[in-house]
Amino acid sequence: MTTEDTAAAIEVDLVALEETLEYIRPALQADGGDLILLGVDDGTVNLQLVGACGGCPMSTMTLTAGIERILMDRVPGVTGINAV
Repeated sequence: MTTEDTAAAIEVDLVALEETLEYIRPALQADGGDLILLGVDDGTVNLQLVGACGGCPMSTMTLTAGIERILMDRVPGVTGINAV
């Protein structure tokens, strides 16, 4: 089994994912926004930013520098995020 096969075999810990999103959510809500978990596909977490975050020009930075980094650090199996 190669390293790529091993990485692909790791499933996302959904309990840790939900707990981590709840950890992130108050910061978004403080700015008038929120996020919705749409699902997980092969380690990629599909999220939708709503409210003030949905139309914010800084939402890409929030997703990559904030949410993605935190999820990849705290949730086993997360390989990236996709904003829908």
